[in-house]
Amino acid sequence: MMTMTTTRRRKTTITMTMMMMMMTLMMMITTMTTITMLLVIVTIMLLLLLMTMLLLMMRWRRRSRTRTRTRATTTTTTTTTTTMMMMMMMMVMMTMMMTMMMMMMMMMMMMIMMMMMIMMR
Repeated sequence: MMTMTTTRRRKTTITMTMMMMMMTLMMMITTMTTITMLLVIVTIMLLLLLMTMLLLMMRWRRRSRTRTRTRATTTTTTTTTTTMMMMMMMMVMMTMMMTMMMMMMMMMMMMIMMMMMIMMR
């Protein structure tokens, strides 16, 4: 009987350690993914900003050179800026959604792990 109890205890400890390892791994993976996603989005946003700035500069130069069709140029610049802003907003929304999903997944995994531990005991 004593041997049986000891083995069971050992098994439980092993399972606990395994669960902890899994949890840590999941945490690491999620954190890494979130960080990478954020970095990518930041880079994209920066690129978009640079593009907009370049376009504006080009337009300004053109306008300074030839003062004709001012309305058309202004409309084009405004449209480009608005589109860029929309894109940025979309990117932000996507990031937020992804982060939320990640958090939800983490919570679910935690719950499952807890249930498993309870069942094992």
